[in-house]
Amino acid sequence: MAEPLFLKDSYLKEIDATVIAIKDEKKIVLDRTVFYPRGGGQPCDTGKLVRGSEEFNVVSVSKSEGEIYHEVDKPGLRQGDKVRCILDWERRYKLMRSHTAAHVLAAVMNKEANVLITGNQLEVDKIRFDFNLATFDREFMERCVEKANEILRQDIELKIYELPREEAMKIPGIVKLAGALPPQIAVLRIVEIPSIDIQADGGTHVRNVRECGQIELIKLENKGKDNRRIYFKLVI
Repeated sequence: MAEPLFLKDSYLKEIDATVIAIKDEKKIVLDRTVFYPRGGGQPCDTGKLVRGSEEFNVVSVSKSEGEIYHEVDKPGLRQGDKVRCILDWERRYKLMRSHTAAHVLAAVMNKEANVLITGNQLEVDKIRFDFNLATFDREFMERCVEKANEILRQDIELKIYELPREEAMKIPGIVKLAGALPPQIAVLRIVEIPSIDIQADGGTHVRNVRECGQIELIKLENKGKDNRRIYFKLVI
């Protein structure tokens, strides 16, 4: 599988890589990549692969059968080609900010009312949370957002590291997604916001919570028994 460099450094914007396989003419496998494949509620990255003076726009990135596929907008790349991988950095950075802010808000909600997230979706312009709570109102959510925003104004550096699965699963609250566990792998990637949150997580994040901006509620919805939904966005 392509070496997933985004797991080691979310701030890598460009790298050189080699095409090692091609599927259906336009699905490219690289030896290493900075492109995040969609998953865990986080959309895939977009950008381009450049071979010499020719550009191939990366329109979708997915993970299948243990491999990362970069779908480009036209055929033409060949196995063995050397390419420059260039992220749409503005888009990626917005998603990184949203992802970290979502962790902070989820941690506050969990602390306030033992809330577990039952579904989530990051988008460039907004974030959606579904969660299990018997009753809730705007006052509760505004209080959670206010507390999350207090945290997001602080100077808190994230810590990202790996732990053996058995050791990681002993940490209270390591999994805050209801009904789900991290993939059955021996070593888990841990994203920790010191004194705020710690989770097994495979997505991209900012280095410091101050980079996120502030959370602004957009909409609250009741989706049935013990099923609530909110939409929120980030403002600078």
